[in-house]
Amino acid sequence: MESYIIILLCLAAFAAGFIDAIVGGGGLIQTPMGLILLPNLPVSTVIGTLKLPAFSGTAFAAFQYLKKVVIQWKLLLIMMFLAVPSAFLGSAILTYVSNDFMKPLLLVVLSLLLIYTYAKKNFGQHVAKEHSDKTQILYAVVISIIVGFYDGFIGPGTGSFLVVAFIALMGFDFLHASANAKMVNLATNFGSICLFISKGKIIWAIALPMAASNALGGWMGAKLAINKGNGFIRIFFLVVVIGTLIRFAYDVFYK
Repeated sequence: MESYIIILLCLAAFAAGFIDAIVGGGGLIQTPMGLILLPNLPVSTVIGTLKLPAFSGTAFAAFQYLKKVVIQWKLLLIMMFLAVPSAFLGSAILTYVSNDFMKPLLLVVLSLLLIYTYAKKNFGQHVAKEHSDKTQILYAVVISIIVGFYDGFIGPGTGSFLVVAFIALMGFDFLHASANAKMVNLATNFGSICLFISKGKIIWAIALPMAASNALGGWMGAKLAINKGNGFIRIFFLVVVIGTLIRFAYDVFYK
């Protein structure tokens, strides 16, 4: 494989890791670049290979958040435990079934999400809800199963959906939502990686240099998000949702 292809993939991985660390959505850069630059490989092999850099970037970003943000470990461990098999199942189904039928629905959901977040200026700016332990666990189970399956089955925008779920359902602010989302996303990536390794779908010569690049981007993005706080993350979130909308609109109307 030509060296310039690896370099371009590593640059895409760095950008994806940087964006993902702040509010999710790095797959909007990394996945299309992988499909464009590796056209002769099966789609499942490309997606499987890209899961490793996604995992490494998320891991480095999560480490930065853990040093600065208070985490509810009991709740988070429940979510991570459930997210792994959910993502594994989603990736397993992806190897047999196309996911294109869900994209029109996601286009509508993202449009409503964008309007709501833009109109509601205080969305995610501070901790807004106090739930009972039982209610929190119920929401945690629902979020981890649904979003975990989504990440394995579709992928792009998973981090953003997790951030929204933590804010809208759990009452977190953007900073705490981003921190917790990274940990759950780490689990969903791990679940998918287990499936793709078992199927022999990861090309390690591509995945490993991309993983290093994504990790560097994740480290830098997390430090920036922590330093800038909720207002900065909200603006970044809106930009990423717009990008996700454009991606799904293209898939729906032009493919």
